[in-house]
Amino acid sequence: MMFDDLRDLYQEVILDHGRRPRHGTRLAAFDATAKGDNPMCGDRVQVFVRRDAQGRVAEAGFEARGCAISVASADLMAEVVAGRTQDEVRVLAKEFGNMARTGQAPEGDAAMERLRPLAGVHEYPSRVKCATLPWHALLAALDGQGGASSE
Repeated sequence: MMFDDLRDLYQEVILDHGRRPRHGTRLAAFDATAKGDNPMCGDRVQVFVRRDAQGRVAEAGFEARGCAISVASADLMAEVVAGRTQDEVRVLAKEFGNMARTGQAPEGDAAMERLRPLAGVHEYPSRVKCATLPWHALLAALDGQGGASSE
């Protein structure tokens, strides 16, 4: 696959998840939530997390108002964190943040492969905050804080 073809595919994934998020809903039952706000561009997200009996993320959902990057990031995030422990989510959030800033991601990790369409934001520093905002909100929810800012 040519680089331009890959870029087009990634662009299509972002637009698809931005327009039709699969997890873009307030969960009927949740035990953690936090809001994220990016005052510079107006992106807003609220993340909802339901844990299972072992404390793993059983399900995540969100409500968002923002750009396609922020909504797609929240949607893909909700998909890949299901079934993970809080520590695993923290590692994944750190790896995602690094990928958003550098474009580089660990090879062979299925979750990071699923998130790879967002790697291109590293070329647009002002968009990195759009991609990472849902992750900041998720970590705030897991930490029992009410909210997070991209600032």
